[in-house]
Amino acid sequence: MPGADKSSRVTFIVLRHMRAPLMTLVAVYATSMVGWVLIPGTAQGGATEPLSFFHAFYFLTYTATTTGFGEIPHPFSEAQRMWSIVSLYAGVLAWLYAVGAIIRLLQNPHFQQALAERRFVKEVRRLHEPFVILCGFGSTGSLLARGLNDAGHAAVVIDHDLDRIRAVPLRDYRVPVPSLCADAAVPEHLIEAGLLRPNCRAVVALTGNEQVNLKVAVTTRLLNPGVQVICQSTSVTNELSLASLGADVHIVDPFQTFARYLATVIQAPFLHNLTQWLVGARGASLELVTELPRGHWVICGYGRMGHWLHRALTEVGSTTTVIDPGSDDDGSENMPHLLRGRADRDMLRAAGIERAVGLIAGVDVDADNLGIILNARDLNPGLFVLVRQNSHRNEMLFSAAHADYIMQPSLTSARRILFLLTAPLLKPLFETLRQRHLDSGGESSIAAAAQLRETLGEALPRLLTVHCDEANCTALAAAAAACTRVTVGDVLRDPAARERRIAAVALVLVSGESTHVLPGPDQELQLGDAVLFCGSDSALRLLDATLNNEYTLAYLVSGVDPVRGVLLCRLLGHRGVFGQRPASDPG
Repeated sequence: MPGADKSSRVTFIVLRHMRAPLMTLVAVYATSMVGWVLIPGTAQGGATEPLSFFHAFYFLTYTATTTGFGEIPHPFSEAQRMWSIVSLYAGVLAWLYAVGAIIRLLQNPHFQQALAERRFVKEVRRLHEPFVILCGFGSTGSLLARGLNDAGHAAVVIDHDLDRIRAVPLRDYRVPVPSLCADAAVPEHLIEAGLLRPNCRAVVALTGNEQVNLKVAVTTRLLNPGVQVICQSTSVTNELSLASLGADVHIVDPFQTFARYLATVIQAPFLHNLTQWLVGARGASLELVTELPRGHWVICGYGRMGHWLHRALTEVGSTTTVIDPGSDDDGSENMPHLLRGRADRDMLRAAGIERAVGLIAGVDVDADNLGIILNARDLNPGLFVLVRQNSHRNEMLFSAAHADYIMQPSLTSARRILFLLTAPLLKPLFETLRQRHLDSGGESSIAAAAQLRETLGEALPRLLTVHCDEANCTALAAAAAACTRVTVGDVLRDPAARERRIAAVALVLVSGESTHVLPGPDQELQLGDAVLFCGSDSALRLLDATLNNEYTLAYLVSGVDPVRGVLLCRLLGHRGVFGQRPASDPG
């Protein structure tokens, strides 16, 4: 493994850089010792006695540490004292040379990078739980890291910006987040981040460079094809290249994601509330909001997402006027009701802001969006305002603007990636609920919100994806082996009081080729199924315990507490934990 030799690399750099200073120190000390041994000492008993090698080394040792014990083992001769002066000054100069070399080594950026990589590799090795590699720690990357950490998932960060990496240890993460300042396009750095480790779940490429994101995706697919790849891309060419890498590569276009999200808010506001509630957004509630007003809308900004907004508003029967300062050759010259220029007061009047029911401020500069809101509200105080917030740091300003909806592209992308990593079954949930909302005129949304509110109450929601296999659901596997039918309603019972339900609900159940959204209590659970549950922390812990405790699950299924103990089971003739469900108990 290339990342395993970082310790030897650091040692090699130290030895190579300190070779000359160490050899100088050795030469000075060796010469000093030889001189003391050869120079005649004072007369002792009629004969001169030179120092032995041991006494010469001893004298050199305590004088080099600035400790004075006198002239040992007997007073020195004048020649020995003169040689001591020369040796001491030479030793000081040699040490100054060595200390200077050490300082230069510590200040060397290559040595600092080698030390950082060694620490990084050690921290990654300590991760025994599944983790995600984040390539890029910008707005989207930092928001995603926070979401993963709050959900209890480990992450490893690589970014080329040193200031961003220095900010990682200052965050109040509950789970350690190893970080490295490096180029994620270099395969060695991905390997150091744990790409080849068996507990690496996914690699997320969120750098601002399209080519780097593509290189990260290609490297991951070649070195570890079993790892999921999520890549941010705003280029059609790169998206085609990424799509050719396989089904496990998910492409996230922040502009398209943001535009689709706005379209969903316009067509099905309940899904926006549900998303905010599931991620624990501040002030989020399942209370249904009023439908967005129908009528004339003014859209400020016509870029990659402009046509999505125009189409979404048109589908719900609204009319639009678009204000955009773009050029006449951007492909939109045939679009009706398009005004060229900046969205100032005069342009807003020309777009019909005084008779409009809604405004979308969707340009890529926060100051312009805030200015548009102020001018529009001054001309039409009752306007419904939907604004795009580009920088997360301007949250205070947008909160003060009192917009009806605030959308952040980076936050939208981060949430989508977070759901892909932690709850991939949310996609069919949102798609089905959106279609049901449109088909029923909102009645299905009211029913779904009522079910979630009744089950969870005021508890903070948490998501749990359960893969029904022998490793994750030992009790369910035992029930399947005994041909005992287990339903969703069974596992959601309270072990302390079987007639009660825990504060959790099954959102999605995938069984084979079938997908069940908000499955009923009679829906059977089988090995191989995948279920997305939503509930409180305590309820999900109870659910996990139920799925892995045969006695608890058998009691919840049958209503009879099974006999425990091998000897007692044999005496009573029981062959297993699970019995038949009583005919009077429909579950």
